[in-house]
Amino acid sequence: MASANVDLVRSIYACWERGDFASSEWAHPEIEGVIVDGPAPRHSRGLAELAEGWRDFFTAWEDWRVYVDEYRELDSERVLVLEDRSARAKMSGLRIGKMGGETRSKGASLFHVHAGQVTRFVTYFDRQQALADLGLAPEPDSP
Repeated sequence: MASANVDLVRSIYACWERGDFASSEWAHPEIEGVIVDGPAPRHSRGLAELAEGWRDFFTAWEDWRVYVDEYRELDSERVLVLEDRSARAKMSGLRIGKMGGETRSKGASLFHVHAGQVTRFVTYFDRQQALADLGLAPEPDSP
């Protein structure tokens, strides 16, 4: 049986997998947001900064989608989500992810949950880096 924290994170992804990123009711008002790597690494504090950062990020992409490969409860306050992402860059037309055989974008997101709200959200575009940063074994198909 999944914990309340995993259930919370699953509910977030239920929206995200449909391309709906509008809700923030799951986030603590002073949430810390970190994009570790990728095209626009960033750190933010609070809902307004987090929303602004992701809004800026999404302006460069069309049809951004996220697909969950696995949920991992690391401890009583952290849930790691292994993800695939797909999108098309507005300027270049470059496609990433599961659309028509393009290169897959395997990433990960780490949710710190306290008292039913996400207090810290860390996302990685490089799944192997996320696993390494957390002291977890790399995936078997990694180089």
